[in-house]
Amino acid sequence: MRTAEPLHLRLLRLLRDHGTISRAELADRLEIPRPRLLGELDRLVALGYVAEAGMAASRGGRRSTLVELNPGLRFAAVDLGASSVDVEVTNGRLEQIAAYNENADIRSGPKVILQRVNELLAKAKVDGAYEKLDAVGIGVPGPVSFRDGVPVSPPIMPGWDRFPVRELLTREHGCPAVVDNDVNIMAIGERHGGVAHSVDDFLFVKIGTGIGCGIYLSGDVYRGTDGCAGDIGHIQVDSHGPMCTCGNVGCLEALFSGAALAKDATLAARNGTSPALADRLAANGVVTARDVAEAASEGDVTCIRLIRDGGRRVGGVLAGLVSFANPSMIVIGGGLAHLGHILLAEIRSVVYRRSLPLATGNLPVVLSELGPRAGVTGAGVLASDVAFEQAS
Repeated sequence: MRTAEPLHLRLLRLLRDHGTISRAELADRLEIPRPRLLGELDRLVALGYVAEAGMAASRGGRRSTLVELNPGLRFAAVDLGASSVDVEVTNGRLEQIAAYNENADIRSGPKVILQRVNELLAKAKVDGAYEKLDAVGIGVPGPVSFRDGVPVSPPIMPGWDRFPVRELLTREHGCPAVVDNDVNIMAIGERHGGVAHSVDDFLFVKIGTGIGCGIYLSGDVYRGTDGCAGDIGHIQVDSHGPMCTCGNVGCLEALFSGAALAKDATLAARNGTSPALADRLAANGVVTARDVAEAASEGDVTCIRLIRDGGRRVGGVLAGLVSFANPSMIVIGGGLAHLGHILLAEIRSVVYRRSLPLATGNLPVVLSELGPRAGVTGAGVLASDVAFEQAS
């Protein structure tokens, strides 16, 4: 059962998510006596979290004062992928003030990658995006101890095991920081501003370099005892399958992920089963998952089969999760979501066919609405939450 949130958190989140509100409406929405609200608002104004914003329209009596989050609040949102870095600076409403995106290899190690993050944030400061940061939220592509703020034995992140990411960012920027895995922040982002807005129980499935699942139960992210809930990419789907980066064989992401699809596509190009991929290999020297998507949209039979095979494997795993958790929505995101409706149709088909009718009778399986911005959006939400917690 979800525990009751402190009043200050409820109030600050309401202003974050809904914007400027009158004191009278705040009291109504929060269902608290007005004197108690006014005392809490005075406290939050003194702490620098809230500011007055003029007078509200009359509701038939004395006009109420409008309040908003302090316009000077600034949060940093960072989404680290296997091959990219996304950094945003937002205001208290999580509206973008500055944004940077560039290619980066997570295997370069934490010192190199986090130094680049700090350089991008320093550039934002020079460009006038902020004077000081109030919190930093960051997602990384591997298992994370949310409690300790460190990655733990991440398969595709050599050198990151137990690296003090939260501690380093807190020290560098003089504000609280929060660290989570990339699929959790994508789920949080989609819940905040995407297709899963107001959905309390859903699965967000990221299909990219790896495969992971963000789990929302009763309106909160479920991370598990140690923070590794949702690591579905390492569920075995073929006991005779290829070796996975985790050291086991036949894992889902060893059979279908960005790297696995590129490997299968290269084989199809070289053995001549896909003329479209053979042409792309000859022209570019490599073939990628995006080449598969483009060739499939042109009707290439081999590429369509590769996508359907992957969708069937993902759908099989999700069918088990649907029977176990009974979510009210499944959202598909990540880099391979651009494979589009061929992938989505196959996942849907398997989930609906293999799960109980009671669990799938009203179960939408949809593509992410936020796409590549899901991660930074969720990192911003986490940053704001950890900043607001400081107001206790």
